[in-house]
Amino acid sequence: MKIAVLDDYQDCARTLDCFAHLAGHEVLVLNETITEPARLAARLAGVQALVLIRERTKVTRELIDLLPELKIVSQTGRAGPHIDMAACNARGIVVVAGTGSPYAPAELTFAMILGAMRGIAHENAALRAGRWQTMLGRTVRGRTLGIFGYGNIGKLVAQFGKAFGMKLLAFGREGSLERARADGIDTVASQRDLFAASDVATVHLRLVPETRGIVSAQDFAAMPKDALFVNTSRAELVAPGALLAGLAAGRPAMAAIDVYESEPTVSDPLIAHPNVLAMPHVGYVERDSYELYLGTAFDNIVAFANGAPTGVVNPEVLKA
Repeated sequence: MKIAVLDDYQDCARTLDCFAHLAGHEVLVLNETITEPARLAARLAGVQALVLIRERTKVTRELIDLLPELKIVSQTGRAGPHIDMAACNARGIVVVAGTGSPYAPAELTFAMILGAMRGIAHENAALRAGRWQTMLGRTVRGRTLGIFGYGNIGKLVAQFGKAFGMKLLAFGREGSLERARADGIDTVASQRDLFAASDVATVHLRLVPETRGIVSAQDFAAMPKDALFVNTSRAELVAPGALLAGLAAGRPAMAAIDVYESEPTVSDPLIAHPNVLAMPHVGYVERDSYELYLGTAFDNIVAFANGAPTGVVNPEVLKA
């Protein structure tokens, strides 16, 4: 099969051990992001399989119509709304999804909490510029860590917070509340209560229609002074403009973010904000995670090519 791996920003797919799983197939790796369907389709002429690295590429009906030989879309991690499933079903294109690990994003989340609270990036930049001890950081011990969404990642972040002596609070849907209580973590009655009680508030929710814009300007306004807001999940969980407005008003006092409404980007205003610790969406971008994510995506394509598809999201197309 002719296989294309899309949006491999660091050109790292070829360096992974799992890349050997595609031996015997023709593999094209694209490192740049191409958003125009016609331009992307021109690069993908003759491609039968697409490998998507998370949600970097939108597989739209227009793109699908321009790829007549496409047979399978292999998603790293879960499939999401970036794939037009109706268009895939109409064309008989199989969509397969894999699995992931919560450890890398959870570790980055807590690293960013520590980095923001202690001013690590700020002091490193100051030292390189010839200045010594320019600010007072703060410890996390004894402060309240509010976790919005207590799933696999939120659970690990809570464990890290507990190890550092933080007080823990959780809020989310009923499943989150039940899991948190089972782990001995206090819960609150509302989302607003969580933000109002949190010295550090971190959000770990899936982006679905119900959660888009769920974090509001009113949530930020309720936070304590000197509070930190952390988002390593999805930028769209925050109402448009609410975080910038909150920072301007001093609540939250700081933010640590790894996600943006448009990616890749170097121009989002949050990146240059003096009270923001910004990272380029690297929560899951870690070698062990990539071996798992891409290894499963590659294996799903090989299984499809061998006539025994695995991880199929739309099995109805196999019956057509």
